[in-house]
Amino acid sequence: MNNISRKNFLNIVKMVLAATGLTALAAPIVAFFYPSNLQETPSEPVDAGPAENLPLNEAITVKFGRYPALIVNTPDGIKAYSSVCTHFACLVKWDKERGEIICPCHDAAFSPKDGSVLGGPAPSGLTVFNVEVKDGHIFVGGAS
Repeated sequence: MNNISRKNFLNIVKMVLAATGLTALAAPIVAFFYPSNLQETPSEPVDAGPAENLPLNEAITVKFGRYPALIVNTPDGIKAYSSVCTHFACLVKWDKERGEIICPCHDAAFSPKDGSVLGGPAPSGLTVFNVEVKDGHIFVGGAS
């Protein structure tokens, strides 16, 4: 086995660390010029699963383009909203006990009927998405 001198060993370590540092700097630059092809909101309706799997006063979150959609089965029917709070872009959740869509970051509350603001610092309501139940499946988005 070859004996590596201390100087050669330190040079190898120095080169490995330099390569690691350059990779850490180059990765975000490459990602900026080659972003993932993820639409803000899909142009075609997204299948959110069977309607029978969403009982009354329950909600599910589904992948919907760049950000998820929150689908709530209300007494007025199935509604779908953007899961992004209009205050600081935190992801909202369904609170069954309160019967409201809430933002856990700053306690903003939204109506499950129309996505309007019920309380908290949110400046506007949630973005509403079209919902259609076809052949027993919930479809979110697309043309109205």
